[in-house]
Amino acid sequence: MTARTLTTEIDDGVMIVTLNRPERLNAFTVVMMHEMIAALDAADADDAVRAIIVTGAGRGFCAGVDLDDPDAFTAARPDPASTDPDVWNDPENRDMGGMLALRLFKCLKPVIAAVNGPAVGIGMTMQLPMDIRIASDTARFGFVFARRGIVPEAASAWFLPRLVGMSQALEWCYSGRVFGAQEALAGGLVRSVHAPDDLLPEAMRIAREIADNTAPVSIALTRQLMWRMAGAAHPMEAHRIDSRAIAARSGSGDAAEGVASFMGKRAPVFPDRVSADMPGFFPWWDEPEWELPKRKDDKQ
Repeated sequence: MTARTLTTEIDDGVMIVTLNRPERLNAFTVVMMHEMIAALDAADADDAVRAIIVTGAGRGFCAGVDLDDPDAFTAARPDPASTDPDVWNDPENRDMGGMLALRLFKCLKPVIAAVNGPAVGIGMTMQLPMDIRIASDTARFGFVFARRGIVPEAASAWFLPRLVGMSQALEWCYSGRVFGAQEALAGGLVRSVHAPDDLLPEAMRIAREIADNTAPVSIALTRQLMWRMAGAAHPMEAHRIDSRAIAARSGSGDAAEGVASFMGKRAPVFPDRVSADMPGFFPWWDEPEWELPKRKDDKQ
């Protein structure tokens, strides 16, 4: 795909998305949001893509919203004192970080964040719906919103406490301070910390382990089961869905190949495709949808 703010490449089934505004520490813009969503759409539609890695060009991952972007904040700019529900329900109030987070939430491929440098604001919160986060020892993190007079966005109130616990989530968001990779590791925000030259190889190693050994339809279902059941009120909700998934997958070509390859002591070659072979009950959820606003540079 052609993009202005990022690059994409596919390396043996792994899509590497590199935020590519290094002169601005990859600061986030509306165009970047649309281009990241387009990259996720392309990955989901391509059966050859088995996993996604997101990283940054240069010395930063993403330094937050680019304050020079005229479209960086919601277009509506309502009166904060308004009590009119129509004002607050206006789709023009949509948070662009949240639009990206929700698209990441719906992704059918595993997403690995390889955090190579500073990651603050949306640079931090965009990582929360990603599945595995690893960091360079030069990475810095910050939920700096309260220090800027705003609040965490990108559905962070849903994602962050589920990842690190409520107390840790609130401490980081209350203080708004920037902290290092070792604190992120201790707090459960990242899986591991690496020397800069080892970061992408480790991300690729994780991606390859998934791509080389697992059934893509099973991975797509597992990703959605885990994320969506994180908010379930009772384990029975998970039982209902995973019972359907077990029944559907047990009769699949993938299950037959999984047993045959195990018995034959060989690498599996799973036949089912995410684009064509998801079970009939998928998607099982019913969720409100907001249409994604058109890009200002899109042709009408």
